[in-house]
Amino acid sequence: MKYLGFLLVIALTVLLGYAVSIPLGPLPPTVPLLDPNQGFWQNMLSEDELAEEEINLSNLSEPVQVLYDENLIPHIFASNEEDLYRVQGYVTAKHRLWQMEFQTRAAAGRLAEIVGPVALELDRMTRRKGLAFGAELGLKYLQEKDPELLRLVEAYADGVNQYIEELSDARLPLEYKILDYRPEPWSPYKSLLLLKYMSDMLVGDRDLEYSNLRKILGEELLDKLYPQYPQDLDPVIEAGHSWDFTPVSISRPDSISYPSDAIVIDPLPQPEEGVGSNNWAVAGSKTKNGNPILANDPHLSLNLPSLWYSMQLTTPQHSVKGATLPGALGVISGFNEHIAWGVTNATKDARDWYKITFQDENRKAYKYGEEWRPTQFRVEEIHVKGEPVFLDTVVYTHYGPIVYDRTFRSNRQDVNFALKWTAHEGSNEQKTFVLMNKAKNHGDYNAALDNFTAPAQNFVFASKSGDIAMRIQGKFPLKWEDQGKFFMDGADPKMEWQTYIPNEQNPSTLNPQRAFVSSANQHPVDQSYPYYVFDNSYEHYRNRRLNNRLREMSDITVEHMMALQFDDYYLHAAEALPVMLDLLGDHQSSNDKAKKYLKELKDWDFYADPGQKAPTLFYVWWNKTFNQIWQSWHEFGVPVVTPSNYTTVQLLKNEPEGPVFDSEKTAALETASDHVRKGFDEMLEAMINWENEEGDYAWANYKRTSIQHLVPQFRPFSVQNVFTGGGSGILNATSGRHGASWRMVVELGDEIKAFGIYPGGQSGNPGSKFYKNFITKWANGEYLNFDLRTPGDNGSVLFQTTFKSNP
Repeated sequence: MKYLGFLLVIALTVLLGYAVSIPLGPLPPTVPLLDPNQGFWQNMLSEDELAEEEINLSNLSEPVQVLYDENLIPHIFASNEEDLYRVQGYVTAKHRLWQMEFQTRAAAGRLAEIVGPVALELDRMTRRKGLAFGAELGLKYLQEKDPELLRLVEAYADGVNQYIEELSDARLPLEYKILDYRPEPWSPYKSLLLLKYMSDMLVGDRDLEYSNLRKILGEELLDKLYPQYPQDLDPVIEAGHSWDFTPVSISRPDSISYPSDAIVIDPLPQPEEGVGSNNWAVAGSKTKNGNPILANDPHLSLNLPSLWYSMQLTTPQHSVKGATLPGALGVISGFNEHIAWGVTNATKDARDWYKITFQDENRKAYKYGEEWRPTQFRVEEIHVKGEPVFLDTVVYTHYGPIVYDRTFRSNRQDVNFALKWTAHEGSNEQKTFVLMNKAKNHGDYNAALDNFTAPAQNFVFASKSGDIAMRIQGKFPLKWEDQGKFFMDGADPKMEWQTYIPNEQNPSTLNPQRAFVSSANQHPVDQSYPYYVFDNSYEHYRNRRLNNRLREMSDITVEHMMALQFDDYYLHAAEALPVMLDLLGDHQSSNDKAKKYLKELKDWDFYADPGQKAPTLFYVWWNKTFNQIWQSWHEFGVPVVTPSNYTTVQLLKNEPEGPVFDSEKTAALETASDHVRKGFDEMLEAMINWENEEGDYAWANYKRTSIQHLVPQFRPFSVQNVFTGGGSGILNATSGRHGASWRMVVELGDEIKAFGIYPGGQSGNPGSKFYKNFITKWANGEYLNFDLRTPGDNGSVLFQTTFKSNP
């Protein structure tokens, strides 16, 4: 019985995935897959059943001890950093090798090699965005400017490769067997490529959509519907902060000419609105024990194997614990004996687009001012499983790669748009985390952040000495107002980035009077900051809920912070629903179903708990109404972005009879009331259909949170319909496919107390009991104890392994 369920999973995955529905290339050889000595049977054993007391590893200078706790979290004790990172690489590969390699293949645009032509267009896009190009420049930067860090990255790669070299067919991760390929050697380049992959996941831009809206709406209406600062501004750095520096001067050009044609190309994927991350720290003056408390919960796509892998890394000089990123050195979000830190996405516009004018069809030169500059050609050889190699020629300018041209995503138009992105510059993000892992104070924290370029992040900080801080860090171009908001003319030097904001002038705060710091992907600063900042995707709800609660709270405990991370209060609904009910009036007052739904809405406390039904009703009604209001936006014939939920609520509340609600296609004058009522009618129909087909419309059953395998078609390796609350725009931002990828709370007293959880498990093997064993706790808002351990403590130990140098 132990293996029956897993056997069925394998059968379903192979037979359904390949034979029925998924064009993932040729069917794998079934005989090796079913071989009892080498096939999937060998992936049914959990890690404790395969534990080794001793492992020989080349290039170690001293023995290294690894202690695994009851949750398979490794605690690595080494004599020096080089040994530490070599064993980190080996241990991470032992539990997450397929994930590491799959994600770096995705980042390099190499998925078609293993899944066939279904991934070709994705690979082309990835390569045209220049992720591999950026990683190559990052490696060159280390080779020329930081050989010491390169030595540590090489040690990590050596540990990974020693594991790969000893990996038998029997122990090969299951996904390799199903997809019928083997792992490649790891390299420092791949570790840097992984960090570029994270940059790509977290960045967005709407230059294309704003360019089209500027032509359609005009600048006055555009500024009204997409204001630079919202009415209820509650920024990351506290409003009214005093900036103690002299800003670098920049002036807007006297005349600006943007490309005038409507742009009909497929935009890049963008982050989902309302899904983001939270972090904060409260000073000891607000806590029960007088100690600072720090919390972090980055919200990302919910996947298996989990994005994160928990570890403790210890040398005689430091001991650090938290969430690591498989494939990268050190801890990304965590704490040591002195400090704690965490990250959220800073959502600052770090990608700009330039229209390129070539001298002729051979594209060997492009116009820049009064000259013609030479281009460079990069021929991307994309190997496709079962098909010939696909060659894609990408033209590079000094701005960056030309992503869109007549051969790619431009509907065969004669257009050429180059992407300028800070991720293309030689940088050293890995050093930030290596230094942060050893930091002892605020000065060390700042020194570590000085190395960080992309993606822009809000780094929260707290220390045992009592300091709390927040710094928004990235390499930010110094822009004049509106620069980068629209597609720009690459032939005009006035459109060029001139320089960068100095690191020490990036927004930051230390020990503010309000006794807390926080971020939730909202505006970084208020209008007093002397530099232009812009992004389309700033949050408007989670940040206000978080800051309001932190202002109110006192005698704060770790348990209070855990509850705040799991807070389900739906601020958007609390502000929108009363307005919508007022605009609805007595519409549908005689309909029994309508009366039932309205009663549930009127009785609602605005918490999106999993068993509540009102969140579903509001969510559907809001989305139907929103689509009614902005329906004409989808009929413009070019890519655009609709106004935000926040702006839409403000218009419903303050201008219900405003012209924005009146459609030019109807003879009668339309108001906000008309759209709200149409939205209600559509909600009524949708919910009646849902009840007839699905039954229960409780929030968890409606949103159906799923934690999906990295290959989405491997559904049996995913977890469906997780019973949990929250949602987009809520502190517990758990929607259908996104949510808290890691939750951490740390109290920095004399003895540091730490807690953490993530939706998955330590193992990357679907057949292991450690593959998804954290999910129930995560869904219920529970945590694991994450205290630091010593080699000889009496805590629970699953098994221990000693690494010794090969004789």
